[in-house]
Amino acid sequence: MFSRFVALGDSFTEGVGDDDPSSPNGVRGWADRVAEQLAAVRADVTYANLAIRGRLLPQVLAEQLGPALEMKPDLVTLYAGGNDLMRPKVDIDVLCDDYDAAVAQLAATGATVVLFTGVDGVEDPVFRRMRGRTAVYNEHVRLIAARHGARVVDLWAMRSLRDRRVWSDDRIHLNTHGHVLVAAEVLDVLGVEHGVSPTPLGEAVVLSRAQQRAENLRWAREHALPWLGRRLRGASSGDGLRPKRPTLAPVTSEV
Repeated sequence: MFSRFVALGDSFTEGVGDDDPSSPNGVRGWADRVAEQLAAVRADVTYANLAIRGRLLPQVLAEQLGPALEMKPDLVTLYAGGNDLMRPKVDIDVLCDDYDAAVAQLAATGATVVLFTGVDGVEDPVFRRMRGRTAVYNEHVRLIAARHGARVVDLWAMRSLRDRRVWSDDRIHLNTHGHVLVAAEVLDVLGVEHGVSPTPLGEAVVLSRAQQRAENLRWAREHALPWLGRRLRGASSGDGLRPKRPTLAPVTSEV
């Protein structure tokens, strides 16, 4: 069983969308939930989460890989690249060459490494346009995992994540329901018995075309335009933030 868990990445791993004022940076997330379940099995588990929202893949590797290696973890989760895929131009092959080299370093330590594919955005009219990029990225992730013996949490295959009710209003980040689904999948991939139980959402409400247009306009006004404004200014939602758990420390189990 794992005792030193380090999580690396961007907003997905930081826990954005799963608001919790009592948690560092005001968010909880799937990685915290995984750590809590590990601590429920083994009391001496320690956990660090170096992820920061808005980070591009090169930034994640430059800022987080070195500190993670110094912690000598026996379990590492790594997801990065989603923010890069949303940029107007991206060289996915070059991006994943760097990803491959980083995973090689992590795997060489003997730690169990967990990678993630990107989610299939087929149910969203905006993110559906990224399916091609995401599919290419996912194939790279699978090859990298096979090359270095890493495990893969296949978010693309999780049909439950296509339900827009498990996403925040910004359509980019999972909400609490989504983070619970991912936590359960990670624990299943690791073969860890757990008590994470997603809440059934029931039948979805079908919106009329007029309601869909109104929702899309509201989303553009409240989320897309501010996001575009940050890109034009060269700013990031993570500017000024520190990792929520910068060093390995005990975690309280919450089953």
